[in-house]
Amino acid sequence: MAKVKGAIVVDTVKCKGCGVCVVACPTQVIDLAKEVNGKGYHYAYMENPDACTGCSSCSIVCPDGVITVYRVKVEN
Repeated sequence: MAKVKGAIVVDTVKCKGCGVCVVACPTQVIDLAKEVNGKGYHYAYMENPDACTGCSSCSIVCPDGVITVYRVKVEN
């Protein structure tokens, strides 16, 4: 059976660092960066990219719609 590998892309310029995606991620992939964007917000990023399953929970709960989720089937 094929395993699903996921990845997210965050629009760091528009991210306000609310942290809702961090809490919503079931595999604890997302965290807030120590750096800030041009607006002074700590933006979301993939802390643990190997654990991402592409479930889209982060994208669904993001109030600003700045997260895009990608999924790829990986053959074992």
